[in-house]
Amino acid sequence: MRLLKHASIGSHNNRPMELSTSIFKAYDIRGIIDKTLNADIAELIGRAFGSTMKERGESVCVVGRDGRLSGPALVQGLTAGLLASGIDVIDLGVVATPMVYFGTNIPLNGRQAQSGIMITGSHNPPDYNGFKMVLGGSALYGEQIQALRERIVAKQFTHGQGTRSEYQIFPEYLERIVSDVRLAKPLKIAVDCGNGVGGAFAGQLFRALGCEVEELFCEVDGHFPNHHPDPAHVENLQDLIENLRTTDNELGLAFDGDADRLGVVTKDGQVIFPDRQMMLFAQDVLSRNPGAQIIYDVKCTRNLAKHIQAHGGQALMWKTGHSLVKAKLKETGAPLAGEMSGHIFFKERWYGFDDGLYTGARLLEILSRFNDPSAILNGLPNAICTPELQMPCAEGESFELLEKIKANPQFPSAQSINTIDGVRVEYANGFGLARPSNTTPIVVMRFEADTQEAIEAIQAEFRQAFLAVKPDAQLPF
Repeated sequence: MRLLKHASIGSHNNRPMELSTSIFKAYDIRGIIDKTLNADIAELIGRAFGSTMKERGESVCVVGRDGRLSGPALVQGLTAGLLASGIDVIDLGVVATPMVYFGTNIPLNGRQAQSGIMITGSHNPPDYNGFKMVLGGSALYGEQIQALRERIVAKQFTHGQGTRSEYQIFPEYLERIVSDVRLAKPLKIAVDCGNGVGGAFAGQLFRALGCEVEELFCEVDGHFPNHHPDPAHVENLQDLIENLRTTDNELGLAFDGDADRLGVVTKDGQVIFPDRQMMLFAQDVLSRNPGAQIIYDVKCTRNLAKHIQAHGGQALMWKTGHSLVKAKLKETGAPLAGEMSGHIFFKERWYGFDDGLYTGARLLEILSRFNDPSAILNGLPNAICTPELQMPCAEGESFELLEKIKANPQFPSAQSINTIDGVRVEYANGFGLARPSNTTPIVVMRFEADTQEAIEAIQAEFRQAFLAVKPDAQLPF
């Protein structure tokens, strides 16, 4: 099939938008409204996805959207495309991403869908939006996303006339969590949803579990007027930290724009990053599943594997990317997986998809057994580490650089080198990681060690390794 860089698309407003290759990312489809994405492009994506479903013998797709301003137009376009390819659409309306995943795991209106699409810009700026997709029960990524683009360019569409229906999924989702999660005692918590879609549901969910909840920025607002909805960055947690300092709330939970990731803040303002949250979850899951495999990504602290092993589990390091981790979870049958970015996947007692709201409920369940939840969280093994450091590259260059380093790795003090996703180099007292981002043209780096001096020594070896393959490299440390 001959592929075109751009295909010109007819538009409702007589202004055709080019189909940009840039929107087809590693784990999802994502673009900027009215620049690379609009209702017409959404319709084409619906046609391509629906045609793929049809060829697989599927007939019904679950669709939902977050609170972004562009959501209504995109859902209209997407639905038109799915219907025209002969697929029936069950529209969940405004929901968190995990609710679309949930909708592909339970019967809705007497039908069992295996595929679903969530229209969400997640944690990106307000003018972005995109599509997270599940096809036949598995997250779509990599070549499968490129195959949708190829199908659009080749106009390989099925034809039919599907029907559209609506479904209120939150009551069922709520009931399922409340029937599963039991708190030993109520907790007083603050919840910051950063005006993302999680705000429509978080308060109700945690109150149903028996908590006292103070809501911060839980009004769903696609302008995100207060702070960016991304708990991975500490600057977005300052309101939550201040709330815990000045009230008698015991714990802070924060969610990203589509509520598939969780941020956690303790009473004294410490941020408990997801790799430390995973220690607690692993310990809990292993208490009921001795010897089980726990999956984590290459960005996580080296303390996590030690913690998993200390509690009788098998630690399995895997590639970064929520779709890749989800696929590995499915393949291995592991009860739990997690990523540094905050995507946590419970297969034990749940369905194996990433869900910030459910993760928050499981965290509260564990912490409610203790008098001082913050002390439990602060007591988890910690290490000195750098934030995520980024080295900008030309398009495609980040992958080339890492291939060159992998072909001849020069890290003289290393104990071992893992090349599953970029290079992760383990040392006696820490580790260094460099990997090409799958979403932007950068090399992402992270360092961790027992002391600051050890971090600097590891960074010096990475500097040498990069300068050997790219003498003009502008390293971020």
